[in-house]
Amino acid sequence: MQAEDLEYVGFWPRVGAVLIDTILVFMVIGPILTAFYGDKYWSTEGLSQGPMDILLSYLFPAVATVIFWVTRQATPGKMAISAKDVDARTGQSMTTGQSIGRYFAYFVAMIPFMLGIIWVGIDARKQGWHDKLAGTVVVRQKKKQSSNPVTFESN
Repeated sequence: MQAEDLEYVGFWPRVGAVLIDTILVFMVIGPILTAFYGDKYWSTEGLSQGPMDILLSYLFPAVATVIFWVTRQATPGKMAISAKDVDARTGQSMTTGQSIGRYFAYFVAMIPFMLGIIWVGIDARKQGWHDKLAGTVVVRQKKKQSSNPVTFESN
């Protein structure tokens, strides 16, 4: 992809992508958790109901997300909106290290009242704090004439 053919993906399309991803993860792990813990799982308070809960609710989404970023440059939600997560300097695929760092940087971005996530709507390159920390941007083919052109150092 050439930078001049791309646009940065803003806040609301990315919210839509996250909703798609959340629904898909829930469709996969929800029935498994119910089968393992029973219907009481959904009414029990607490962060975790046991090892299977930790595995499915925390570890599986993290590993799946990083695998999608490394192999497809996007999660299914981002694929649905034709967006890709790429290295901000080169426009190429994120490295595995960037992908892992980006995933954990989401937690940093969420801590102060989700300000690091909301930052996507403020920033000129539509980067949240997780993007800035990992050195990534989210781009897609231009849908409209963008007032802020995509740039990479290699261009």
